[in-house]
Amino acid sequence: MKVMVIVKASRSSEAGEMPSEQLLAEMGNYNEQLVNAGLMLAGEGLHPSSKGARVRFSGKNRTVTRGPFAETHELIAGFWMWKVDSMEEAIDWVKRAPNPMLEDSEIEIRQVFEPDEFGAEFTPELREQEFRLRGQSLGLAVRFEESPELVIAGIKESYSMESRHKIPTQWEHFAPHIGKIAGQVGNDAFGVCWNAKPNCDFDYLSGVAIVARDSSQSTEPELPSSFTILELPAGRYAVVTHSGHVKSLPMTLEKIWTQWIPESGMKVAKAPNFERYTKEFDPKTGFGGMEIWIPIATSQPDEATSPD
Repeated sequence: MKVMVIVKASRSSEAGEMPSEQLLAEMGNYNEQLVNAGLMLAGEGLHPSSKGARVRFSGKNRTVTRGPFAETHELIAGFWMWKVDSMEEAIDWVKRAPNPMLEDSEIEIRQVFEPDEFGAEFTPELREQEFRLRGQSLGLAVRFEESPELVIAGIKESYSMESRHKIPTQWEHFAPHIGKIAGQVGNDAFGVCWNAKPNCDFDYLSGVAIVARDSSQSTEPELPSSFTILELPAGRYAVVTHSGHVKSLPMTLEKIWTQWIPESGMKVAKAPNFERYTKEFDPKTGFGGMEIWIPIATSQPDEATSPD
């Protein structure tokens, strides 16, 4: 669950009094503990209400009131966004915090709504709009597409997070096969990630799409003995376009798996995710035609198969 931890304003914060060096150091150490524990998503302090404004809505009318505002105990001086297992865990962490004010103060904890809590009114179309907008706020170009079943054939290797930098070498070994594989469909290449382990080890397949195997046929396309064949299920996918250099692709993947998906609440299906290199990809320059396809759970929540 996500919670907003709200630091209530005080007379000193509304007066614009800045924290001492000691308090800043204590807060820095506390924030470091939150980050190391994997809780903190965001955290900021706010200027006093004298630098703020309120907009009142009444029908079509909008009325603006400039600060300062009198009700100090109802104002906010700062906040954190945390991802925790329970309200009790959030309370325990708040109790460890340094007093953020020069006088007695109060910190409020509020649970953040998750997409599943909005019920049937939050339609699949609205969910995808929310996920797309959250992706755009992180600089990701996101769309959603239906994909037919794909059969991918190519070279498979296993990696850890420490050894994944060797994936380009795997592509160098596979590249000479592209366009020469029996039964190849189209010219796109695929980098498929699956079999992610709890320790973040994963399998990676460099391949191309081939015609689906038909049990009624007496013969099938002959493939090199070293090749692995993997079937990707048909389904709904979130597609992220990577516009940078191919060497920066890991940074986009990192942003997807550590920020966008956890913060948006998007549920990922138990299926391989893959990179797609279209005809626009130029291996000489390393730019163009790169997409990341992530299978979406359309009914019940499933665990992601990310290497991260």
